[in-house]
Amino acid sequence: MTLTSIYLEQKKNLNKIEKQLESALKATHPVIHEAALDLLRAGGKRIRPLLVLLCAQYGDASRKAVYDSAVTLELIHMASLVHDDVVDDSDLRRGKPTVKAQWDNRVAMFTGDFIFAKAVELIAAFDHKEAHLHISRIIRDLSLGEIDQIKELYHVEQNLRVYLRRIKRKTALLLALSCQLGALSSGCSSDIGLKLYYFGYYLGMSYQMTDDILDFVGTEEQLGKPAGDDLRHGNITLPTYFAIHNHGLSSVIRGVLALKDTKATQWNAVIQSIRDCGAIQDSERLSGAYLRKAIETLDRLPKIRATRSLKEIADYIGKRKY
Repeated sequence: MTLTSIYLEQKKNLNKIEKQLESALKATHPVIHEAALDLLRAGGKRIRPLLVLLCAQYGDASRKAVYDSAVTLELIHMASLVHDDVVDDSDLRRGKPTVKAQWDNRVAMFTGDFIFAKAVELIAAFDHKEAHLHISRIIRDLSLGEIDQIKELYHVEQNLRVYLRRIKRKTALLLALSCQLGALSSGCSSDIGLKLYYFGYYLGMSYQMTDDILDFVGTEEQLGKPAGDDLRHGNITLPTYFAIHNHGLSSVIRGVLALKDTKATQWNAVIQSIRDCGAIQDSERLSGAYLRKAIETLDRLPKIRATRSLKEIADYIGKRKY
């Protein structure tokens, strides 16, 4: 089974979720309506809804709550992207203008808030107290992750624990909840839900580390933005951390970040130094360690088709190039 075959197998369900997303994002205010739908139409892997659908197969995957959970979690993800682009001052996402680039920061922030509100509204009918608690916590942690990122911008000497906490809050916890809520919404036991939660957590940590690696080694065409975009905005991600702490590039990176008008040639030279020094390989090893823990967690789950599909997704995360 390949990732492509998994998507094809779930195509009907994912199309249903896509239609529900479009319906949920309808707004009476024309600017928010257009901004939200533009974000939806920009596309994406829809990895969170896919995880919900797969993890629901440990129970009754046909329940309405499964689809509502998938839509809710994708809405939360979309809202966080809109806010993230404001924090990062990003003009491009997936090669297309961001909401803040098309309008302004205020419209972007209110659009993100609107999408968060629609997510909470949609899940309100789900009669599961534990699920509501998890969703409120994930929105809280996403906010804390954004604050962490703002706080640590241009902080060259931040430690690894700070980075890991940030990506846990910004990425891993939402993937973990996608897996857990998929199980809970299908009527699974809390034990199965907890195992899937940890699978999603380890997967999410590796997923974000891979994103941070690709930010340096991917092409602008693949990334939809310039290589090294995180560093250009002062965001110290895993490859930069290892370049500073393991490979002696602290003064070089500190120097380029201190410049007011850094030239493209200067950025390119520093980014190439990070690529060449061994920091990418260090990052790949740590990402691989989290991915192995994700796969080990699957070994404690029932041997059903969904378990094989989740392993295929984990394999994809480890090998993806964009």
